Amino acid sequence: MTKIFQAKDKTGREIYLTDERWRHILKHPEMSNQMEQIKDALLFPDAITKVSYDANLRFYYRHDKSRREYLFVSVKYLNGEGFIITSFYTDRIR
Repeated sequence: MTKIFQAKDKTGREIYLTDERWRHILKHPEMSNQMEQIKDALLFPDAITKVSYDANLRFYYRHDKSRREYLFVSVKYLNGEGFIITSFYTDRIR
């Protein structure tokens, strides 16, 4: 797996996206030109939520006014580093 990009999120933690995960994300047709928006969601999220079933998982949301939806980015943290699991648009924060 090759890292496509690596960035620090709003909290200063390193997060990366692999080519394998990018191919997965591209299964959502609306995501084809959204790599910069994914980076923005990590750097400038409107919300970061935790889930009860996994302490190492975070959901990042950034509102897209033109779409009237949120860009959702799921990030898993292991060994102090985060990696993107998936990303797509959704109508609400969960």
